This record gives sequence, structure tokens and C-alpha cells, in this order.
Amino acid sequence: MTMTNGRTLLAMLQHGDSFFPSGAVSFSWGIEALGADGKIVKAADVERFVAHQLRGRWASSDRPVLCAAHAAGGDLECVFAADQLMEANSLAYEQREGSKRMGAALLNIHGRLGTSGAKDYQARVRAGEAPGHVAVIQGLLWRALGLDMDSACHMAAHGLSVGLLGAALRLGLIGHVDSQAILGRLHKSMDEILRTAPPPLGELHAYAPAADIAMMRHETQDSRLFSN
Repeated sequence: MTMTNGRTLLAMLQHGDSFFPSGAVSFSWGIEALGADGKIVKAADVERFVAHQLRGRWASSDRPVLCAAHAAGGDLECVFAADQLMEANSLAYEQREGSKRMGAALLNIHGRLGTSGAKDYQARVRAGEAPGHVAVIQGLLWRALGLDMDSACHMAAHGLSVGLLGAALRLGLIGHVDSQAILGRLHKSMDEILRTAPPPLGELHAYAPAADIAMMRHETQDSRLFSN
């Protein structure tokens, strides 16, 4: 077990915290529609949903792309190759666009903060030359901040979980104590995922049909709090 040094820990706390303007608060990733349909009504439903998002999408799709972008070491052509694969693997329009909007938000704030590589890749995204998916941007920028790959993966898994639980909290599906209890229990799933090697980019895949269909149906809701 490796020890995280003080500067690395502080960087993780800053950039992995919900206080950081990552744009995550705008998205429910299907929770809002599933809640409106009565498919998610209690804390246990929320916990199952988040656990499945971690294993069914993040572990086999976002994580390998993040790792590839991180391993690129600032080589934007390699980052772009991973970005293209993520675009091809994101079948639901609402999920695909949400990922790119979060990526754009990260590029924007890191460009203003002066993070290495942020403005160069942002120029490609703005020119329509690269999609700019959030997992790719996380790998690129967190590597530039000096964070190792393992730390970056832990931050991303935690951030996804917190974002989903925050959406459920704002929708009134769970309370604050529920959210903390669920997050604590999910640490085991995160640890199990992160103890295994990510699949290679050639085996990128995601299976979260309920969430994908919910995001597709989200735009037909009469009242919406989130973008997807």
C-alpha cells in the first residue's frame, strides 16, 4: 500500500471535491427520469444504481480511457485517439453530450488556472476536432497536475459516486445520512474495481441500458431539474 504525500493529497482534495466547478451538478445521468417513473424510490434503489454505474460503465469505459489519456503524458495525439474511442462507445446522445459538456467545463476552468495542456486541447475541442469527453480530460489534466494514475482513478470513481448521490439528494430520493452511508459502502466496490487492471482500449464497453433509456426519455419530462 502506497502512502500519498501531502501535496498530492491536497491536490486530490481540491480537484476531486464537489466544491471544484467541474459541472457535475448539472447532470443526474438518468436518475431524474427513473425517479419520475417510480423505478428509483428509496435509498436501496439509489445504491444499486450507483453501484451499477461504477461497474457497468465507469470501470469498463471511462476508467480505461482516463488511464490512456493519463499514460499519454501530454501527447495530445494519443489523448485524441482515446477521445475518439470514447465518442464511439457513447451510444446514448444525452450521455455522450453530458460527458462532453463536463469535459468542456473542466477544460475551461483549468485553462483559466493555467494547467498545462488545457488550452491546447480546448482549442481542438472548440474547433470541432476533438470530442472532449470528461474521462479523457480528467486523465490529461490530472496527470498535468502531478497526480499519479491510481490517484486519478480514485478521484474519478469518487467524483462519479458523489455526483450521482448529490443528484438523488437534490431530487429528494435520499437524505444526507443516506448519502454518506451509501458512499461509505460503495468504497468496497471502488476498491475492488481499482485493484484490477482496466481493460485495454480495444475492449472498451459499457452496459447500463436502464440509465441510457432513462436519459433518452428525460427530455420528454414535463419538469426537469437536470440536463439528463
